[in-house]
Order: sequence, then C-alpha cells, then structure tokens
Amino acid sequence: MEVKAVYKYARISPLKMRDVAREIQGLPVNQALDILNFTPRKAAVLVGKTLRSAIANAENNFDLDADTLVVKEAQINEGPRFKRFKPRARGGAAPIIKRTSHIRIVVSDEVEIPAPKAKSKGGSKPKAAKAAPTQETAAAEDNA
Repeated sequence: MEVKAVYKYARISPLKMRDVAREIQGLPVNQALDILNFTPRKAAVLVGKTLRSAIANAENNFDLDADTLVVKEAQINEGPRFKRFKPRARGGAAPIIKRTSHIRIVVSDEVEIPAPKAKSKGGSKPKAAKAAPTQETAAAEDNA
C-alpha cells in the first residue's frame, strides 16, 4: 500500500531540494532517515520532516509496520515564487525571485528492497585479450 505526505510552500529552491531527494529514493525508510540526519543542509531537515510524516501516516492510518516501508518516490515540485525588487544604481531596480517548493514523499510496503550491487574492479570496458602466438607466427618472426 502506498502512503504519501506533502509539505507545501517550503521556503527553499526546488533545485537545492532535488539533490537531497534523489539520495533517498528507493531506500528503506530507516536508511533514508539516517542519510537525512547526517546531511548538513536545510533541505535534508525539510525532507526528513516530510518523510517522518509519511511514516506516521502509514503507521497510524493504515497499520503498516515502519520496518517494511521503502521510499517509493520523493518528488520536489515548484511552488509559487515571491517577487521582490532591489534598488540599483541610477534609479533602477533588479528583480529578486524567492522560490518555494512542494515536497511529496510516497512510501510503500510493496516495493522490493534492492540488494547492493557488487562493484567490479576493472575499468568501464573490458580489455581485449591478446591472442597467444601460434607456431606459424612464431616461426615467421624468427625467420625475419
């Protein structure tokens, strides 16, 4: 079952929020909360509040166990912008746009938790193996 929580009109740019939201997608909620607790950004605090709200919704409204929940989706949408103006030289004005965000987090107990992938030590492309010299090529090199 999917359970969601929404935090609207967060006073932070969506660009800054999306960096943090990408980090927790697809993770179990315990691991996602650990990552958010140790991320020193304002966005991590706001996403953490919303994630804890989604967990509480799942436990209280739908009787789901928090240990089985996985962050299915962490979406950051753009909210309304506050438009302000700053006085500039010679009677001019420069616009200042203060952006807001809407945070939407969906947790689910139906998503499989992916197993960590084993990292290979090699490069991105496998190197072509050199062919062992045959008797004919070895004899040709000796004669030359």
